[in-house]
Amino acid sequence: MGKTSIRVLVVDDYKTWRNFLSTALQKEPHLEVVEQVSDGLEAVRQAQELQPDLILLDVGLPKLNGIEAARQIRNLSPASKILFVSENRSPDIIKEVFTTGAGGYVVKSDAGTELLPAVGAVLQGKRFVSRSLVDYDLEDSLADGSENGHDVENKQ
Repeated sequence: MGKTSIRVLVVDDYKTWRNFLSTALQKEPHLEVVEQVSDGLEAVRQAQELQPDLILLDVGLPKLNGIEAARQIRNLSPASKILFVSENRSPDIIKEVFTTGAGGYVVKSDAGTELLPAVGAVLQGKRFVSRSLVDYDLEDSLADGSENGHDVENKQ
């Protein structure tokens, strides 16, 4: 990743959670949080304007949910990688997340240990799904061979 900063947009409607994510990301010198926003419409606007390298996105957002925001972002900022960070554990929602072109899904309660590995995997173009979702039937959504809780290259 060299010395170039990876620009990150953090999107969550809960300010304390946005701050937690930003603080966790700032522990990595190559990650730079360029903006924090609290709703899906603003996420789309900021993604278009800033063209960030990575977007951390919640599913449940006001004004425009994260899944629809991701679909719009994919058209307006196609180079941006998307990592969902949400407490939603619905298998149907998680499967739908991956139809947006998102690279990963981290359950918020797992973020303390999985956020940075997920960021690394997604930035490398791999899929990542929280280990706590290991019993979910996500195989159709992860047809590229990814495994729950880690990326393809860490397969054991």
